[in-house]
Amino acid sequence: MKIGICNDHAGVEYKFKLIKYLKGKGHEVVNFGTDTTDSCDYADFAHPLALAVENGEVDKGIAICGTGNGMAITLNKHQGIRAGLAWNTAVAHLVKSHNLANVLVMPARFVSYRMAVSMVREWLAAEFEGGRHERRIAKIPVKEK
Repeated sequence: MKIGICNDHAGVEYKFKLIKYLKGKGHEVVNFGTDTTDSCDYADFAHPLALAVENGEVDKGIAICGTGNGMAITLNKHQGIRAGLAWNTAVAHLVKSHNLANVLVMPARFVSYRMAVSMVREWLAAEFEGGRHERRIAKIPVKEK
């Protein structure tokens, strides 16, 4: 699987560790994030990841910032993105199984790296349940008037 990953300055450490972890599991990883801890703007990295997911250049995405909220808000401005913010494995499972999240967002300042790996593992393994969730997902995109 080809996975895009982006981060701001708060997510640099986790990003590098996750890239190593994902590659070790046989995934190809495309880095859309900053590689330094110099202060930067999350939107500058979220938009390129979102476009890559929407255009099929990557299969899924992972985004990491301090709270996760900035990334999630920015990513979800894109019609083809369903970014789910998770802070534990149960939420990581649900954003995929119920919301078919194609981007997992994590708050580096509020979860341990161990939890981040567990969330990535759970999100990648989770299956979309379909059924009532398909109807709900179909209502997400903004309809033209």
